[in-house]
Amino acid sequence: MALNYDLVILGGGTGGYVTAIRAAQLGLTTAIVEKQKLGGTCLHKGCIPTKALLKSAAVYQQVKNAADFGVEAPSPTFNIEQAMARKKAVINSLHQGVEHLVRTNKIDVYEGFGRILGPSIFSPIAGSISVEYEEEKENDILVSKNVIIATGSSPSNLPNMEIDHTHIVTSDDLVEMTELPKSIIIVGGGVIGMEWASFLHDVGVEVTILEAQDQILSPFDHDIVKQLKRILTKKGITILEQAKIDSASVEKGSEIQVTYQKQHEIHNISAEKLLIAVGRHANTNKIGIENTDIQFDQKGFIQVNEHFQTKESHIYAIGDVNGGQQLAHVATYEGKKAVEHIAGLGSSQLSQQEIPSCIYGNPEIAMIGFTEEEVKQKGYDYRLEKVSLQAIGKAHVNGQTEGFTKIIIDKQTNDILGIHMIGAHVTELIGQASTAKYFDSSALELSEVIYPHPSLSEIIGEAALAVEGRKIHG
Repeated sequence: MALNYDLVILGGGTGGYVTAIRAAQLGLTTAIVEKQKLGGTCLHKGCIPTKALLKSAAVYQQVKNAADFGVEAPSPTFNIEQAMARKKAVINSLHQGVEHLVRTNKIDVYEGFGRILGPSIFSPIAGSISVEYEEEKENDILVSKNVIIATGSSPSNLPNMEIDHTHIVTSDDLVEMTELPKSIIIVGGGVIGMEWASFLHDVGVEVTILEAQDQILSPFDHDIVKQLKRILTKKGITILEQAKIDSASVEKGSEIQVTYQKQHEIHNISAEKLLIAVGRHANTNKIGIENTDIQFDQKGFIQVNEHFQTKESHIYAIGDVNGGQQLAHVATYEGKKAVEHIAGLGSSQLSQQEIPSCIYGNPEIAMIGFTEEEVKQKGYDYRLEKVSLQAIGKAHVNGQTEGFTKIIIDKQTNDILGIHMIGAHVTELIGQASTAKYFDSSALELSEVIYPHPSLSEIIGEAALAVEGRKIHG
């Protein structure tokens, strides 16, 4: 059966459903095609479940150290089954909320696999969507004036490395684990690898990280990474940089034997599990791209312009699938901008430097803008200052004073070039820095804001004062 829409969205993840809601607000008849559950990777396998688990680990650590706050507690144990049950409850609650939002906005949802058709009897141009169902049911054909591809991404693998989902696993497997391994080797020191390293170590797993590049978290500021490495190493996590994995095999029924190269030398290590966390690839397989003029870049991501249009101007691509920053809040931003372009609305565009990035481990990391390395490469005449959490009263109250905030400004204009933070709760504080970047605030303006005392947000004001040459604390 053929049905007509103003917009069909392939993928009901965070980017997809938020985009659909914005489209409905603008009066567009809208449908979502989703083969699994609304909410996508972020809700079911990524952002939400991992943060729920990290919260469980944080509570466990807090109870272990409760005596520091005058609270006597028996030796706590971490129950992975209960933590997973709580994670599932969080997901279910949010999933119900997403379904309610979609119903309320009168968005049609097709629970099947969407494939883009070329020119056909349904439309003279590519872009009609064939919805294929698992059960024996005739395909639906959605004839749409516009299409947004929001199919997301999946964990990437390494050549000649078979994921068996038991010994050699991905992050998708870990969010469903029923018991903790005694030890794990994590291949990849990016955001995903570091968050899993934090969680697993904090609940008692021996963790080793193998990173092929010169440093873990290569896109982040070197001072932040240096501090993170110091903290993690002190906690007992082994970090091996410039270490390229050669092979992995299952030994003795349960041990994983890993061979890697570091400085032209061959080394062997073993663990109960091996996590492959080497990035994610675009979900474009079998969705009908070959029936269109859409082009890919060298890494297999869909090429788009500043409005997120593909080579087919009525077909857009947002989120992980287009090769930009693989962040849920980026996908929702791009989706809203794409829909507003479809609706003919003019709107401002944010640059990459106005998008915050966060790591939700222990400690947390948050950043926005340029790193010091990027500022140097671009030839800015800059000034920077760092303020330790030791200078912040609320950090002492919380018993979490390890970390700092680094601010970089343009000496010529006093504009903020970058803000980088490491320490407890900084992922909540970066929102203020994001607002400052959006409004093109100067360090002077940030320093003149009144911050409540005592609060962790005072560190932003202290950093701004410091870079202005008016440091009070720190």
